Amino acid sequence: MNPSTQNARFGQRPPFAVVLGTNEIASAVGVKLFRSGFFVVLSHDPYPPVIRRKMAFHDALFDDPIAIGRVKAKRADTGLEILAGLRPACHEIMITELGLLDLIVLRTLDVLIDARMQKYQMTPDLRPLARLTIGLGPGFGAGTNCDCAVETRPAKTGHIVEHGSTDPADGMVRRLGGTGSERFVYSPVPGRWHTAVEIGTRVFKDFIIGHLGSEIVRAPFDGILRGVARDGTEVPAGVKLLEIDPRGRRSRWMGIDKRSSTIAGAVMKAIALHQAKLESPFPRTLTVVK
Repeated sequence: MNPSTQNARFGQRPPFAVVLGTNEIASAVGVKLFRSGFFVVLSHDPYPPVIRRKMAFHDALFDDPIAIGRVKAKRADTGLEILAGLRPACHEIMITELGLLDLIVLRTLDVLIDARMQKYQMTPDLRPLARLTIGLGPGFGAGTNCDCAVETRPAKTGHIVEHGSTDPADGMVRRLGGTGSERFVYSPVPGRWHTAVEIGTRVFKDFIIGHLGSEIVRAPFDGILRGVARDGTEVPAGVKLLEIDPRGRRSRWMGIDKRSSTIAGAVMKAIALHQAKLESPFPRTLTVVK
């Protein structure tokens, strides 16, 4: 019997988790939480734009059918829609453009996870907003602006920080197929992004992927389009617009990748550690899937 079925059987409301972000890491965390019996809401933040959209629930905001790890997501536009879904045996994740201030008034948050990956932004203190707060990546300090944090840097991916701060952003990019930062194209100017090229398309060096305002944006080398900002997105300067995977047939652009899975697993381990410290933090029917 899975945790959601157990909650329904015993008439208990599922624990409530909000994940900030709709990118691939936020989505992997959402899947793990959902499978562990949480009612999950992903809250969209426009910065930075989501490019690995086949690995994320992001496009559910536009009513595109999305399933990650056999888990589906549904758009919610109002608090009433979210409350209607907050019931035992909920069958999908909720994804919304409502912000944190709109969500914390619906019900006490059991878990709040900041997965926006805003590496160079100031992060407010999340601790008063939920029973357990977890920050992912640079900018978080356990006991300062969250209860615990998870490292996302390549050398430390998935390391749980219970005391002190995560490592600051250093500009280093995880290697993929022998490439680093050169596999990304960054927005040279702010503007509205337009593209008709689908993720998973094979492209060649200098192939036109799209236009940012009047600027032409081309593929930096041959490969598979692993990620690209959604057509019509308004983007600031200096953010990732697209990613090219040079691995050819070994390229992967769908589902949960290894890095996201590792980070999501660390989040669940952090929740389990928190449960162990408290007598009864969440319903006994909750089973944390690591």
